[in-house]
Amino acid sequence: MPDEDLSERVARLERQVADLRARSADAGAARVLAAGADRDVAEVRAELRAHTGTLNALREDQVDLREEMRTGFASANASLGRIIELLDRDSQ
Repeated sequence: MPDEDLSERVARLERQVADLRARSADAGAARVLAAGADRDVAEVRAELRAHTGTLNALREDQVDLREEMRTGFASANASLGRIIELLDRDSQ
């Protein structure tokens, strides 16, 4: 009887060791996947920062262009107003 008990205990222990080895392998694979995901997230964040920088630069250019256009149109409007004044004066 003690031999049967011992063989059952050894068999149970061997199953537990095999289960622990499988879990260890799974944990190692999970660590590898997590490290890969971390690198992917870091790359995406870097790309997002680059795109955000590009969009901010584009916005600044558009704001500058809008101001230049307003100044240019105001100048053209003033010049046209002066021309109209001169034409009106000469036509009288």
